Amino acid sequence: MKKQISTIITVIVFVTGLSLLLYPTVSNYWNSLHQTKAVANYSDAMEKMDKQKKQDAIDAAKAYNEALLSNAGRFTPTEEELDTYKSLLNADGTGMMGYIEIPEIRCELAIYHTVDESVLQVGIGHLEGSSLPVGGSGTHCVLSGHRGLPSAQLFTKLDRLKKGDIFTLHVYDQVLTYEVDQIAIVEPEDYGLLQIEEGQDLCTLFTCTPYGINTHRLLVRGHRIENRAGSDVRVTSDAAKVSSVLVAVCIAIPLLIISFLVADRSAGRSKKKNKK
Repeated sequence: MKKQISTIITVIVFVTGLSLLLYPTVSNYWNSLHQTKAVANYSDAMEKMDKQKKQDAIDAAKAYNEALLSNAGRFTPTEEELDTYKSLLNADGTGMMGYIEIPEIRCELAIYHTVDESVLQVGIGHLEGSSLPVGGSGTHCVLSGHRGLPSAQLFTKLDRLKKGDIFTLHVYDQVLTYEVDQIAIVEPEDYGLLQIEEGQDLCTLFTCTPYGINTHRLLVRGHRIENRAGSDVRVTSDAAKVSSVLVAVCIAIPLLIISFLVADRSAGRSKKKNKK
């Protein structure tokens, strides 16, 4: 009986340790699957939406962006301004504005209103007070994402981008392509490089840096360019495919447990025979 209890405890410890080891991989895969589903649902909703309603939503967002130009306190909005902001580009009520694709780091992520922590745990947040992601002269859209979350990669690999790389924003029927032209590291409260520039159509991606320390902010800015061929075709995220590593792990765990139990039982029988 004591031998059986010892075996059970050993198996529990083994499975617990293995689970902790695999948690980041499995959790990130699950989050990626969520991102894929969110993007797919968004695309379906856009296909079903009336064309005029989509245009009205874009026009309302552009009007909001124009109003920002004369709002010196746009990065500290009032409750009323926040309510207005959250009502824009919110087709299905989830707060999802669209999604971003960054080919260089194989990234496709949903974009939501605000940079609240609840948003940044599951996707990319739009900095309230910055231009909404509909493009146009005199706009500067700012998007934020976490790095190093145990449950999701999000903007973890953002530091791999270099000047000349591109990323695209998919918002309603629009596809906006930006080319990276500036990379900087600033203090957390430094909004100098996030300001709207006259005549420019800009988008900045930002995250915490250095990795794991998070004392500063990494800013990766792009300027609007013409869409490239095929940029209006959504590429399905890798999360839609079942990871071979994940499959191998799911098969390996039961096999290891069974092998351990069989080996332990065989060892017990051998001891009994030797005693006889």
